[in-house]
Amino acid sequence: MKRFTFLTLLLGLFTLSSCEKYLDINRDPSNPQVAEGYVLLPPMVAQMAFGEQFDSRFIGKYIQNWGEATANDTWDRMGYNAGSDNAGLIWRMHYWNLGENIRLVLDDANAKQKWDYSGVAKAMFAWSWQTTTDYHGEIILKQAFEPNRYVFDYDTQEEVYAYVKELANNALTDLNRTDGAVSQASLARGDLVYAGDRSKWIKFVYGVLARNANHLSNKSTYNPDAVIDFCNKSLASNADNFNVPFTAGGNSALANFFGPSRSNLGTYRQTDFLVSLLDGRVFKGVIDPRQSILTTPSPDGVYRGVVMTQGDPNNVNGNTKRIPTVWGELPNLVVVGTTPGKYVYRDGAPFPILTYAEIQFIKAEAAFIKGDKATALSAYQAGIGAALDYAGVSAADKAKYLASAAVAQSTGDLKISDVMLQKYLALVGHGVIESWVDLRRYRYSSTVYTGFTPPTAEQLFPDNNGKLAYRVRPRYNSEYVWNRASLDKYGGNALDYHTVEPWFIQK
Repeated sequence: MKRFTFLTLLLGLFTLSSCEKYLDINRDPSNPQVAEGYVLLPPMVAQMAFGEQFDSRFIGKYIQNWGEATANDTWDRMGYNAGSDNAGLIWRMHYWNLGENIRLVLDDANAKQKWDYSGVAKAMFAWSWQTTTDYHGEIILKQAFEPNRYVFDYDTQEEVYAYVKELANNALTDLNRTDGAVSQASLARGDLVYAGDRSKWIKFVYGVLARNANHLSNKSTYNPDAVIDFCNKSLASNADNFNVPFTAGGNSALANFFGPSRSNLGTYRQTDFLVSLLDGRVFKGVIDPRQSILTTPSPDGVYRGVVMTQGDPNNVNGNTKRIPTVWGELPNLVVVGTTPGKYVYRDGAPFPILTYAEIQFIKAEAAFIKGDKATALSAYQAGIGAALDYAGVSAADKAKYLASAAVAQSTGDLKISDVMLQKYLALVGHGVIESWVDLRRYRYSSTVYTGFTPPTAEQLFPDNNGKLAYRVRPRYNSEYVWNRASLDKYGGNALDYHTVEPWFIQK
């Protein structure tokens, strides 16, 4: 793909607004904003990846995808950086980077009857509302884009969940239209994900709906049949994955945020929990064929990982027990432009927003809860297979692993922990926010997440008051600087607000 396309994708940051009935916007009639959808979509897609990746650096420590090389890191302790926008980029991505771009795409699409562009914009915003509320809990919905406001009221998470469904269904309506100026060739000009293929965007929307419905698994209103139906209409193979493209070489701004050239993960290390899922300790002595893909051995050949809050005690040059970086190289040997990285931590690696493997594990969990173990087993095994393929495991190693004791072979053997642990592995490095949703739904259960050990009460961040993290505080620079009074209604100014359980996990 041409370099100017990636420059547009990664460097085109615009302003804010939104979509549908909540989205009246303050316009300057003397300086009208007009832009075509094909110009706007690439930077919007880039921000989807950037928002998740930037904040996943912090939340990945909550879920133990990775930990810090040094001891007593704030995020290892499930804390937060007061007075900082660390972990606040999803908020900014949603309200600032996507907002006005969505409105501009819709204006252009409605004026020119480009219903495919309209559907894509609504699909992306449905995903963004879902991600933002899962991450923060209560957020600003109804007043979010009202002009001339400096104080904004928060809305309940239940209202946001309902709006996601409404917006997703509106997206489906538009994406199914064939009248007007709908054209794959036209949409492909701005669509770097699916090259203008509306059928794949439709599958993506059903994936958003599957997440939306399945996240409510703790509630009496949970409908596993609806979840399964959404999954059946969603991604059908890895060819349908929503991958944000990046490129290696030359300008580092064009590279994956997690790649070595961007140097954003230099002090991050694989965790003992992750290593335990791959080295046979959890899965009946079976070595996972992804072991050398998802993790890296120390110079002495032993796979090690940090224990949260403890760092790497061997983190000095020349120590053969030193834990390598996530790029697969020792810290002192990483060379920008030379170190290739590995897996999703390569400069040119695409970043997946939604994968077929995830959809299969959502289906497996819903079927398991329903009591349909046959469907659960089939989806669970399909999810593992898709995850192995995505990681680049050979056909022979894939077949061997699928037939091994690490994988449930019958409905009688299948446990919910099998499903959730394999989903966790499938999402390592890229599905951090979804994995955190899962861990919170199961309240960090070591029965479900075998071997997962949160920090003890003594190790937790002081503001936690002995409680685990269940949400991220709203973005400091907007909410705690300008909107503190509104936060009080939900206890948002309390030091331990990040430990308050969100609505979606409550019964």
